[in-house]
Amino acid sequence: MPGAVDPAELHGAIAGLESRIGELRQAGQVPGAELRLTLEAALVELDLAVDMLGKLVGQLDAAQDSKAQRPRSGDAERRLLRAVFLDAPAPIFLLEHDGTVRRINRQAGALLGTPPGYATGMPFTAFIDLQGRAAMRTHLNALVQTRRPRRVRCQLLSTSGRVDGVLTIDLVQLAGEPDPLIVAIAGPAALPNPAVSRAAPRAHSSAEVQAIAEATQRLDLATATTRLLLENATFNESVTLQRCARLLSSELSSWVVVDVAEADRLRRKMVVGPSRDKGAELTRTLEDIDPVPGSLPCEVHESGQSRLLAHAEDATILGVDESGVPVLTLLGATSLLCVPLSDGQRSYGTMTLIRPADNGPLELADLGLVEELGEQVALAIKVERLFMRRSEVVESLQTSLLPRNIPPVPGVEIAHAYVTATEGLDVGGDFYDVYDTPGGWGLAIGDVQGKGEEAAAVTAMARHAIRVLAHWNPRPGEVLGMANEVMLAQQGSDRFVTAAAAHLRWDGQILRATVGSAGHPGPALIRPDGRVRLLAGGGMPLGIFAKADPATEELELTPGDILFFFTDGVTEARSPENIYFEDRLVEHLAILAGQSAVEVVSQMRDLVLEFSLNDLRDDMTMLALRVLDPPADTAS
Repeated sequence: MPGAVDPAELHGAIAGLESRIGELRQAGQVPGAELRLTLEAALVELDLAVDMLGKLVGQLDAAQDSKAQRPRSGDAERRLLRAVFLDAPAPIFLLEHDGTVRRINRQAGALLGTPPGYATGMPFTAFIDLQGRAAMRTHLNALVQTRRPRRVRCQLLSTSGRVDGVLTIDLVQLAGEPDPLIVAIAGPAALPNPAVSRAAPRAHSSAEVQAIAEATQRLDLATATTRLLLENATFNESVTLQRCARLLSSELSSWVVVDVAEADRLRRKMVVGPSRDKGAELTRTLEDIDPVPGSLPCEVHESGQSRLLAHAEDATILGVDESGVPVLTLLGATSLLCVPLSDGQRSYGTMTLIRPADNGPLELADLGLVEELGEQVALAIKVERLFMRRSEVVESLQTSLLPRNIPPVPGVEIAHAYVTATEGLDVGGDFYDVYDTPGGWGLAIGDVQGKGEEAAAVTAMARHAIRVLAHWNPRPGEVLGMANEVMLAQQGSDRFVTAAAAHLRWDGQILRATVGSAGHPGPALIRPDGRVRLLAGGGMPLGIFAKADPATEELELTPGDILFFFTDGVTEARSPENIYFEDRLVEHLAILAGQSAVEVVSQMRDLVLEFSLNDLRDDMTMLALRVLDPPADTAS
């Protein structure tokens, strides 16, 4: 290089120096970093800076050729280049002037565990452990600047993990090439074990066995993941992602990071490391780093295309922590893959696997497996979100069909319970209500045939029709008859409703009750002494015939009496022996005589659930009123 320093070249050299110093500084901050390598590289950069300053002084002094180039042996270099394409006994890497791999020989391919052509076009530092990459860039730059051969200690990344070695690097000038090429020769510390080389047939057999074992492991992992998703009874998205991440992390010896799309951006949802003992602090650090635009997860999520970086060159591809240290550097990882969590129509986020250098790089087979699992996870997320939305709609709709508050009835204690059927997501058809009526109070209970949105609409219509009509008419039989006309006037539904309605009013010390029934089971009258009488009920269900002919019955209730209304979900509850609870209803009610309305409803609920082993075939609704002392303004 002439003594005259070109200004553009000087600026480029300074920029490169600043970049490499920044990389060395980051490498020195990595937990457990080998500082000796970084220190050696820093000294090399210092030497280069001194050389640069010397050349600049020479230019200012108009010195001519202050530094002569070292003579080269063209014949020796040509022999070295020819040896690259032969079976040289050492691993040899031929690099472009900028450090890109042009060719490697067979021994180098065996060292890396890859075909010789795999490395072509890749940065040579992609095959160097993360901690040593910054130092290797410095040494390669120093070689180009000084043209002096160098020996560099490093750790090469092979498919089986890190390999300690010593590289001898030098320059060679080819005719017709504008820049010299770099030759890197791995020393004995990095050579394959001769014993292994001599046992080539046996090694080939072992490789086949290992390939079969890996394929079996991947098949078992896919099966285990499918079973895990199918057995997810909780329908909880976080639980699903956590279980899948733990399974993948354990089986593939990788960090697993799950990012979920929320409000048009990715949010870090979960981080699972292969070692729980050593990875707690790193896990917390990674959990606080959301993907930023331009990072690998964001690119995969936006494009919907998976990415495999068996040897990642850009350490910042997953972002940096608060101090600016790249995530890959923190994890000591050089290989990663990222797949979209997509059901084919929508992407719910991404799943990223990051493998530490000790465990070897991720492969195409790993990518194909994780892509398949990512699709399964996406389908599970889709189903779970649909389930949750359906559950919320059903819950909201069911709540709207039941009264928010029960108005107080003087001298009467009222308790109620509603229990949905064990299976099914459809909204039920049971309802109950308590309301004011002319000269007293009213209550209603009913059951609509079937379930679902249509049944819910009929339920709402029946309940509100009875409440509105009873506001002007205190006679339950007439109210139910007019509700039947309302339902028949509605077109497009063949649902029918069984219902019971009652009107209550105080007459001195007696609470008079008029009970009307339209195809609904009659309530049970429980006397304080344990006598139980089931009212006959009667009438026709609402919404079928022009005349429902509701049945009515007059009752005189005194303090201590209990009137217990219920739907057929109570009587039709079945035991494992296929016995109906209806056969035991009177017996259990007699035992509860004299207790409060709340205790009657609570204990009956528990008795039915215990009897059916919590397997309810239909919704169960109960409404109990217990007569207390008459209010002061009615007592005579």
